[in-house]
Amino acid sequence: MKAAVYNNPGPPTVLKYADVPDPVCGPDDVLISVEAISIEGGDLINRRSTPQQSPWIVGYAAAGTIALIGANVRDRAVGEKVAAFNMQGSHAELWSVPASRTWLVPDDLEMAQAASLPISFGTAYHCLITKGGLGEKETVLIQAATGGVGLAAIQLARKAGASVIAVAGGSERQARLTDLGASHVIDRLEKDIVEEVLRLTGDKGADLVIDPVGSTLQASLSALAPEGRLVFVGNAGGGELKVELWQPMQNNQTLHGVFMGTLFERSAVHDTVDELLKATVEKRLEVVIDRVFPLRDASKAHEYAETAKPLGRVVMIP
Repeated sequence: MKAAVYNNPGPPTVLKYADVPDPVCGPDDVLISVEAISIEGGDLINRRSTPQQSPWIVGYAAAGTIALIGANVRDRAVGEKVAAFNMQGSHAELWSVPASRTWLVPDDLEMAQAASLPISFGTAYHCLITKGGLGEKETVLIQAATGGVGLAAIQLARKAGASVIAVAGGSERQARLTDLGASHVIDRLEKDIVEEVLRLTGDKGADLVIDPVGSTLQASLSALAPEGRLVFVGNAGGGELKVELWQPMQNNQTLHGVFMGTLFERSAVHDTVDELLKATVEKRLEVVIDRVFPLRDASKAHEYAETAKPLGRVVMIP
């Protein structure tokens, strides 16, 4: 099969489109004929900085048709369309993943959307509702609101009845974020985020902050209301995660760290993704796709995802 692989971590140019052996379908796995691949933030981080066995197929998320099932699999069948998550291997024509890390794709849902939904919307829901405990009429600040998790969080927070303050770079995106449910959009290139949040909340601060960036954690804490909650997920900004903890202690604030890689197989999380897929095909939620590339141009797709500041997910098609 063809796949996008790298031998040593580095810039997008380390990715090569190459022939590699077909993956083995284990007894608890399904083998997927991949139809759409979502480039996730973790894919970019791994490719930049994580040495692996060579050649390494990067990739967390994809969707396609089941071509083979393992001997122990009872709840999946050849020919079914599924979205899937795993810690590596999605940037390929074939992908073997545990059946427990797959979701049936509803009829009429585009495969690009199916590939992009589980991580972005599943993560956003877990951060907002499960960990963040977002309540009706509360105010939530969403950092990096134009990314996959951010766009999902805007929609889910508005549906929960919250007031949404979204942070984005560039005023030209404001109308799109407002359409998706943002009450206010802060252009981080023009405004001080903390000052704007305090102005918009009458100096109270946000009840909940969702931060997938990492490098903005100190600003997120400064924008947080007393007894508020900060949920930090991922490290899209790179570098060390550092904050001064005296302030949150004095203000009785709560910090929650989220890493979804170990959670998607939990029944509650898995069932939530099923519901989110259903809501998307029913047009109650929107998975925003910025641009689609062929898999053979994986290096260009990664470069675009990394440098173009896309609005939504970048997808590849084998």
